[in-house]
Amino acid sequence: MEIKYLGTAAAEGVPAMFCKCPVCENIRAIGGKELRTRTQILIDGELSIDFPPEAYVHSFKYGFDCADIKYLLVTHSHMDHFYAHDFILRGYRYAEGFSAPLEIYGNSEVAAVFSECTAREMKPSVAPNIKMHVIKPYSRLEIGGYKVLTLPANHSKTEEAMLFYIEKGGKGYLHMHDTSIPEDGIYGFLKSNGARACVVSFDCTYADRTGISRPRHMNIEDCMSVKQKLVSFGVCGEDTKYVITHFSHNCNPLTSRLAEIEKKFSLKAAYDGMNIIV
Repeated sequence: MEIKYLGTAAAEGVPAMFCKCPVCENIRAIGGKELRTRTQILIDGELSIDFPPEAYVHSFKYGFDCADIKYLLVTHSHMDHFYAHDFILRGYRYAEGFSAPLEIYGNSEVAAVFSECTAREMKPSVAPNIKMHVIKPYSRLEIGGYKVLTLPANHSKTEEAMLFYIEKGGKGYLHMHDTSIPEDGIYGFLKSNGARACVVSFDCTYADRTGISRPRHMNIEDCMSVKQKLVSFGVCGEDTKYVITHFSHNCNPLTSRLAEIEKKFSLKAAYDGMNIIV
């Protein structure tokens, strides 16, 4: 299983789109690896988790074709995770050469956003090229050759935001973006469904910042608390790789600062374009 981190920033990007704070000005000046786009994960070149406004740019920056994405798992409907407007372009005179519809899986609010964002411009000939599937937490799905477990995120009061466990060929990936510390029920559900994560990707929006309210995201202390529970339930073991990502400009996510966290907690801080193969 190849796991590609196409984007590693929170909603505002790093540097933040409209921000001129010292952190963002410094990162703009440095550029390069310090620049972060909105979060997107691509597995085996065919399964995407989330679809931000930068998805098109990600495709030619990191060498894949959006037409080759067969399955899209959407964590929730927020714009930085689901930019639905682009799907009006999957057909008509805009696109050809793909052999099957794009299968999108998300909650009922994701389906509503898809309908709203495509209503004005969706051509009748394009509509059959996308299939929207409404899913709920605590479900087990077979998507292509992947086993997918859906879990509730602790992120939104207005929709059922989700986390995902994805497995293929005995290799498991646990995606925990856009959540604060999740409810305890997820650990037993993962264990009872035989989940064994080779890689866990944590929301670490606040990095090492403490003393602030964290109702929708996590910092490194929260991530380590979740890690301990995953280990105690046997979902993770000695061979599991841990990654932190989804950084906000508010935590000043310079690679030099994140390197200190990497060393202290024995994990990897993701950067745009990072690959993991398990």
